[in-house]
Amino acid sequence: VQLQASGGGLVQAGGSLRLSCVASGLPFRTNHMAWYRQAPGDRRELVATVFSGGTRTTEYAESVKGRFAITRDNAANTVYLQMNNLRPEDTAVYYCNTRPVYEWIDWGQGTLVTVSS
Repeated sequence: VQLQASGGGLVQAGGSLRLSCVASGLPFRTNHMAWYRQAPGDRRELVATVFSGGTRTTEYAESVKGRFAITRDNAANTVYLQMNNLRPEDTAVYYCNTRPVYEWIDWGQGTLVTVSS
């Protein structure tokens, strides 16, 4: 299994970024997919989830509700995270993975998002 996240960068507070993550080697269509993040010195936290199935229900951490949007493209084995109105506290390495996380799936490198004030 490979999870390749991209799209991070340096942005000013109030700006936007769109992250992408291509997943290979797993049955993407039937897995719930999520974005997680880890800030320096902090534990990794769940940011957003898009569930499998026709409705593609989403779920967000309170800290990003109304600012972030997670979507998925099953045909492309890709999950996206649109991040708007970014804040300095959003600075972290962002990873995609399944939800729940399985121990045999490597987290990959993630993609660094830095928000300047």
